[in-house]
Amino acid sequence: MSASGGGKAIIAAFLANMGIALAKLVAWLLSGSASMLAEAVHSLADSGNQLLLLLGGRKSRREADRAHPFGYGRERYVSAFLVSIILFSLGGLFAIYEGIDKLRHPHELDPTWWWLPLVVLVIAIGLESFSLRTAVKESNLVREKGQSWTSFIRRAKAPELPVVLLEDAGALTGLTFALLGVGLTVITGNSVFDALGTLMIGVLLVLIAIILGIETKSLLVGEGATSADLDRIVDAITAGDEIEKIIHIKTLYLGPDELMVAAKVALTADKSVREAADDIDEIEARIRDAVPAARVIYIEPDVYRPAIDPEPSTDVFVLKSSD
Repeated sequence: MSASGGGKAIIAAFLANMGIALAKLVAWLLSGSASMLAEAVHSLADSGNQLLLLLGGRKSRREADRAHPFGYGRERYVSAFLVSIILFSLGGLFAIYEGIDKLRHPHELDPTWWWLPLVVLVIAIGLESFSLRTAVKESNLVREKGQSWTSFIRRAKAPELPVVLLEDAGALTGLTFALLGVGLTVITGNSVFDALGTLMIGVLLVLIAIILGIETKSLLVGEGATSADLDRIVDAITAGDEIEKIIHIKTLYLGPDELMVAAKVALTADKSVREAADDIDEIEARIRDAVPAARVIYIEPDVYRPAIDPEPSTDVFVLKSSD
C-alpha cells in the first residue's frame, strides 16, 4: 500500500485493537460489565475493519486487465464502505441492544472483580491514544498545510486514513463513556450507569458509521480532482503557448492514487498533426509535474469555433398571429 494509504496507521490500530479486545473480554467475563462487553465487540469489529482495509489495499494493486482496463484502485473504496457497514451492524447495533437489555434486566458488577474494568479501560485509553497518534502522524504527511481535520476527512481520496482516524477518535470517546458508566456504577452501586454507558457507545458507533458510509459512497460513485488540483491542472495546460483555449475539462479518480484527466483543447488550425502531437506531449508532461496523481491523461485537440453571429432574438422562433 502506498504511503497515502496509511499502512503503518492501519497496522498500529489492528495490533492495539486486538490486544484491547482480549483484555476487555476477560474483564467482561470476570466482572459482568455491559460496557466492557460492548467495548470488546467494538474492538473486535475494529480489528476486522483493519484487516478489510489491508485486504482492499492488496487487491487494489492488481494489474489492469480487459475486464477492468483502468485497474482495481477502487477496491480500497469498497473495503472502506464495508468497514462502515461492519462498524454499524456489529459495533453500534450490538451495543445499543446490550444497553437496552441491561436497562430492562439490571446486572450488578461482580464484587470481587469490580476494579478490573477500570484498569482495562485506563490501559485501553493509553493504547488507543498511541494508535490515534500514529494515525495523526501519518495523516500529516499527506494533509495540506492549513487544512482542517474535518476538511481532510471529507476531501481525502485515500479512504484508509480517515477511517482509522474516525475509528480511533470514536474508540477513545467510547472508552471515556465506558469509564464514566463503570465508574459511576462502582461509586453508586447502580448498574443503570453501566447500561447508559453502553447505549452511548452504541449511538456513537452508529454516528461514525453513517459518516463513513456517506464519505465512502461519494468516493465509490466517483469524485473529481479537488479545486486546488483542478486549478493546478488548468494552469499547467495554459502555461505554454500551445493552445488558444480549454474548451472543456473533466477529471475522475480511478483510485486513491490515480487521477484521470480528459480535456478538449483548441489548437491553431494551421498546425500539422506532428506539431499537435508534440504540443500534447508537452501539456501532459506539465500536468504530471503539477499533479503527480494525474497518471491517465487524454488530451483531444480541436479548433475553437466562437459564435460569429449574435444570438438571435426570441422573435425569430415565434410565429406571430395574423390578427
